[in-house]
Amino acid sequence: MAAIVSVEKLTKRYGRGVHALKEIDLAIEEGEILALLGPNGAGKTTLISCICGIASITSGRVLVGGHDNVAEYRAARAQIGLVPQEVNLEPFERVINTVRFSRGLFGKGRDEAYLERTLWQLSLWDKRDAQVRELSGGMKRRVLIAKALSHEPRILFLDEPTAGVDVGLRKEMWDTVADLKRHGVTIILTTHYIEEAEAMADRIGIISEGEIKLVREKAALMRELGRKLFVIELMEPARRVPEGLDEYDLSLSEDGRELTYTYDTTGDGTGITRLLNALSERGLRARDVRTEQSSLEDIFVDLVGKDAA
Repeated sequence: MAAIVSVEKLTKRYGRGVHALKEIDLAIEEGEILALLGPNGAGKTTLISCICGIASITSGRVLVGGHDNVAEYRAARAQIGLVPQEVNLEPFERVINTVRFSRGLFGKGRDEAYLERTLWQLSLWDKRDAQVRELSGGMKRRVLIAKALSHEPRILFLDEPTAGVDVGLRKEMWDTVADLKRHGVTIILTTHYIEEAEAMADRIGIISEGEIKLVREKAALMRELGRKLFVIELMEPARRVPEGLDEYDLSLSEDGRELTYTYDTTGDGTGITRLLNALSERGLRARDVRTEQSSLEDIFVDLVGKDAA
């Protein structure tokens, strides 16, 4: 796929030496959902603000649909719809007027058919004449998306779209985002919810301390950095991990009934057969065994933890 957004050596510094972004390189492909995953303060919102032209860039450049977002700001910004974290809507305005107003801000002529399709797509058509203050929290977030889509952008940025919402509404928002992708919208979302990135994204970028640590297809990331756990339930509890097994990454449960062997899925071999033979030689017999795949959360914690070390 072609890159619809290209970020090249993007750096952002604030006063007093705060280095918010450090030479970010990022290519966002047309039609994908890219999740930028990182802890609070990692630089997610700053990166979006720089791409959208809301925050100035210290150095580097951003191309949006081939347009430089500084030299050709209007052309670049017209490609982008932005849904901020905060629900900041005029409470007494009607939904349809709120969306019409946003379209007009971008110099777009009236197109009631397009706005109707957008509101239908977001399950807002029945609420088009309602005042914003009458809507639920979930509906208000949908209005934010409708406003962001009102000028027919090719790219939609969602900054922490489900921050502070309950689990049911979060799942509803995931379904909305998936439907937008089916309609051809390129979506970039920031989140610190591991399950959100795992559920929605085609690719995942991990950002920490103003740096992109990696960007991978979700499935490839799990394959490349994932670990598997081989859990051995013992016939009799053990007091400690047997001596002479230092080559294996073994841990013993508190009750002594399970040994867990962590191994790299990308290695030449698992070593499981040799481990079982070694345990048998030391008088430990297995009652049962099972394998578990490491999650995206494990991978994320490992990467961010290395930075903190």
